[in-house]
Amino acid sequence: MIPVEEARSRILQALAPTAAETVSLAAAWGRVLARPVHARLTQPPADVSAMDGYAVRAADAAEGAVLRVAGSAPAGHPFAGAVGAGEAVRIFTGAVLPEGADAILLQEDAEAAEGRVRVGETVRPGRWIRRRGLDFAEGELLLPAGRRLTARDVGLAAAANHPWLAAHRRPRIGILATGDEIALPGEPVPPGGIVSSNAHALAALVRANGGEPLVLPIAPDDEAAIAEAASAARICDLLVTTGGASVGEHDLVQSALGPEGFALDFWRIAMRPGKPLIWGRLGQTPLLGLPGNPVSALVCGVVFLLPALRRLSGSAEDPAPRTARARLGAALPENDRRFDFLRARLETTAEGDPLVLPFPVQDSSMLKTLARADALVLRPPHAPAAAAGEAVEIITLEDLGV
Repeated sequence: MIPVEEARSRILQALAPTAAETVSLAAAWGRVLARPVHARLTQPPADVSAMDGYAVRAADAAEGAVLRVAGSAPAGHPFAGAVGAGEAVRIFTGAVLPEGADAILLQEDAEAAEGRVRVGETVRPGRWIRRRGLDFAEGELLLPAGRRLTARDVGLAAAANHPWLAAHRRPRIGILATGDEIALPGEPVPPGGIVSSNAHALAALVRANGGEPLVLPIAPDDEAAIAEAASAARICDLLVTTGGASVGEHDLVQSALGPEGFALDFWRIAMRPGKPLIWGRLGQTPLLGLPGNPVSALVCGVVFLLPALRRLSGSAEDPAPRTARARLGAALPENDRRFDFLRARLETTAEGDPLVLPFPVQDSSMLKTLARADALVLRPPHAPAAAAGEAVEIITLEDLGV
C-alpha cells in the first residue's frame, strides 16, 4: 500500500490541462481561464460623480452661499461647458465631472429654486468624486490565467470590455460502473443485487466541479464487456471506473483492460475507506479505478478525483482539498497504519467555534451517513488517541458538491 499523498502526487504528475477554447462571457462562469484578462479600457474613463447633487468649485461652496445653476449633466450626457465662479451644474451619479468643478454638493445638502441653489453644508475639494482609473487602468492585469471564474470575475471581465474569454475546455470524465449485482435506479434489481448509485453521485461531483461527465452503461462482471465499455471512453480526458478494483474472482477491471493496453501505475492505498484503488493508463487515457462501496467511491472522489479535475481544468489553485480546523465533539481512539477519513457532522459551540462530531458507525456502505455528513475528519496513519475538545483537521463537503 502507498500513502495518500504519494498516490495523489503520482496522479497529478500524469495529467495536463485541457486545451484552450473561446467562450462567450455568458458561458464563462465556472470556467478556468487559459489566458489572463487585461483591461481594455480605463474605469472610470474620466472623473465622475459618486452621488446625485451639484458639481461645484469648492472655493465657492461655503455654507450659505448661493450659486447659479448653469446646466445639467445626467449620466451619459456630459455638460458641454465649464463651471465658472459662482456656478453649479446639476449632476447625477456616474456623470462626468464638468471642467472647472472640483467637488460635489449633495442634493440633500442643497436648496434649489428658480435656477439657483443654496449650499446647506460647506463642500470640501474632491468630495464625492470618483477619479479616472479608480477601479482599473487600461492594460492592467485583472484576472490571471488559471483562475476559476466567479460571478464577480465575469462582471469584472465585462466591465473591462471582454465579450469573449479564453478558457480551458471542460474535462470530459468517463464513468463506468461494473458488477453483475447492480441495476440502474428504477430498473428491476437482480436477486441479491443493489441499485447503482456510484455513477450518478460521481457524475454530480464532476459536474459540480467544472467537468463534463459521460456516464457509460453498467458493465457486468465479464472481461469482454468491461473492455468494450471502457473502449468507448477513449475520447475522455479521464476514465473513472467503480467496482472491480479489489482482488476477488469477480474483480476484473485490471485483467479485462490489460489486453486493451492498460498499464498499471499503482494499486492499493493506505487509507480508509478506499484501499482498493487503481491508477494507470488505458492507451492514452488516464484511468482511475475506484472501489465499489458507495462511500469509498465518493471519499476517493474527494481525495483523488477532484484534484485530478482541477489539474485537467488548468486551475492554479492547490489541487488538494482545502482543510480547516475544528474541535472534536467526542474522543477518538488511536489510529492504525491507514489514513482515515471519518464522516462527521459540524456544529457550533456557544463561543462560535466549529465542533466536529464523527458518526459512531463508519461503514463504507452507508450512504445515508455520508449524505448527512458535513465534513471528513482527517486521521493520519498512527495518529494518537484524541480527546474531546482537541483540534483536528477536516475537509468540509458542502463547497465541493459532495
